[in-house]
Amino acid sequence: YTAVDKAEEDQVNADKINHLAVRNIAQIAKEKNIKLIHVSTDYVFDGENFKPYTEDDRTKPNGVYGKTKLDGEKAIQEINLLNSIIIRTSWVYSSFGANFVKTMLRLGKEKDSLGVIFDQVGTPTYARDLAKTILDILPNIKNDKVSIYNYSNEGVLSWYDFAKEIMRMAKLNCLINPIETKEYPTPAKRPHY
Repeated sequence: YTAVDKAEEDQVNADKINHLAVRNIAQIAKEKNIKLIHVSTDYVFDGENFKPYTEDDRTKPNGVYGKTKLDGEKAIQEINLLNSIIIRTSWVYSSFGANFVKTMLRLGKEKDSLGVIFDQVGTPTYARDLAKTILDILPNIKNDKVSIYNYSNEGVLSWYDFAKEIMRMAKLNCLINPIETKEYPTPAKRPHY
């Protein structure tokens, strides 16, 4: 359940998918002795850091989405599934599904200009790179307790910078204007980093 804003209103379903279903999957994996890689999110952190988060940093989600994802992580840890990994990632994009890149490409073709938030920064993660990493490490997992890893591609930029680069690469003439988070209010509080 990755609809961050919708989760604020739909807490029951967000919890069912991000927490309770994960608990059930982990329990089955333990009973069947199956390796498990669970993909989580940087939203388990509050975003107040000004440097990359490490796996040992304190978690403190700002909203329902992050809380339910953290509850899913905790469920896996409580079950103590052998040969299992939690991967926290950020700003996932691909040519499939709904994501920032696809939204910007669509809007860039429809509009002459867009306001995009400049005071939230992070690291985009290409879904194919994440999938390849998962496939590469899956056969090598051998641990006696749950391991947590933060994974993303390299670099840091704002949503504004990301949108500008998307328009440049797509050769779209949509002007990207920087706006502050407070100018684009959303139901869920977004982490600044």
